[in-house]
Amino acid sequence: MLYPIGIQNFEKIREGEYVYVDKTATLYQLVTTGTYYFLSRPRRFGKSLLVSTLEAYFQGRKDLFNGLAIENLEKDWQEYPVLHLDLNTQKYVSPQALNNVLDVALSSWEVIYGREEKEVDYPLRFQGIIRRAKEKTGRNVVILVDEYDKPMLQAIGNEELQKEYRNTLKSFYGALKSCDGYIKFALLTGVTKFGKVSVFSDLNNLNDISMDHRYYDLCGISEAELYQYFEESIRGLAQANGQTYEQACAQLKQDYDGYHFTYDTPGIYNPFSLLNTFDKQRYGSYWFETGTPTFLVELLQKYDYNLEEMASVQADADELGSIFNDDNPIPMIYQSGYLTIKDYDKRFGLYKLGFPNREVEDGFMKFLLPFYSTKKITKSAFEVGQFVTDIEAGNAEGFMQRLQSFFAGTKFDQIAKDTENWFQNVVFIVTSLCGLYIEAEHQTSNGRIDLLLKTDKYIYVMELKYDGSAEDALRQIDDKSYALPWQQDGRSVIKVGANFSSSLRRLDGWIIA
Repeated sequence: MLYPIGIQNFEKIREGEYVYVDKTATLYQLVTTGTYYFLSRPRRFGKSLLVSTLEAYFQGRKDLFNGLAIENLEKDWQEYPVLHLDLNTQKYVSPQALNNVLDVALSSWEVIYGREEKEVDYPLRFQGIIRRAKEKTGRNVVILVDEYDKPMLQAIGNEELQKEYRNTLKSFYGALKSCDGYIKFALLTGVTKFGKVSVFSDLNNLNDISMDHRYYDLCGISEAELYQYFEESIRGLAQANGQTYEQACAQLKQDYDGYHFTYDTPGIYNPFSLLNTFDKQRYGSYWFETGTPTFLVELLQKYDYNLEEMASVQADADELGSIFNDDNPIPMIYQSGYLTIKDYDKRFGLYKLGFPNREVEDGFMKFLLPFYSTKKITKSAFEVGQFVTDIEAGNAEGFMQRLQSFFAGTKFDQIAKDTENWFQNVVFIVTSLCGLYIEAEHQTSNGRIDLLLKTDKYIYVMELKYDGSAEDALRQIDDKSYALPWQQDGRSVIKVGANFSSSLRRLDGWIIA
């Protein structure tokens, strides 16, 4: 089986006989029930392939759709003029970079449809091309824009440059509204939503289908599609890794499933990671490793964000639709694919977010570690392995000593403004990387346990004080009976009370009972 890794061209996939997950029934529904659409999905989730598929469909390339669902749905294959703008190919470091991309695209269309002397700027040229394309072909025009937000994303942190990009794109996309009578269909895709970006303030007729349950699986791979198209691949993967078929299915689900773009829908698998896993017959962090989320980490540190909250944060629809929030990095992290929808409270209109799967959680935590401590990525795997060994062996003393070492030599003024929050974040990162059952701020009838760790043989109930004492921490565990729910569990319960001293900037004591 040929896997289309990195191939985003529909024609190349079909003619090269690569495996293609048939989305054309949903695509047909899209093109026959509306005109103007916007779709937000994380990087490498199939947005470019979707755009390429639509381009082939509107070009009337019936031959490429043989055997697919749309072959029996579309009775009247017609060719329309298609204007496809791809903003994903350029590195946007100056205003001229965006100008160059727009000028090249417009010039190539003008070779076909002509240009009038009065069309002196990008919006006027775009309007003229759309109008003449309709007049020349007799058919309305299809507009496809891939990664519309790439310039603005690359300019995060540079407000002046970002403002310039927004103004340029706002007027450029605004041409679509003035040409409504000439347009057959329009789709704009990107990572971020347009609601608060102001780029589309003049184009308010776009239908945002990013959280529309009818199109939840338009990009990505559903579980049903996984078993329909990749049964043979799963069996080969299982054999190559000494697993049963069922074990391979379970690991694929744990590692790559779990994306929810709206509530109450099945999970979606990461297509890039799945294809790489099947091709290489090895599990890996393929999606995570193709993009380093440095700017996301910088946002977290800028606002001294509590990472425990990120693992189970709540947000409403307006928050999730905005990336330009002065004090909240969560919308950007969600839209970038590092968080996903876990649940929805209909009464209050709140979405509960969390990490979609193990690939993302482990990758993100490993990437975070050097930003919050002196430990290097190259050494973190060894350190985490030692933590796990101690915890699984019931060696709470060894665990605490290693935890203490993570605070040694840290230049706090370069890492955090809030030392207490930094301390909590390091503990959260370390325990998350251990890959054990971990629950922070566990709620009991008498209060919240700071940290709860569970292994096959041990349950750790931990209370972490800040500028208090280890004695006070242990006393709180006993006074509030935090360990009581697990006394009949059958596993050994280990209580740990510890204190972090802000003046010493380290763990200055702990008691294990």
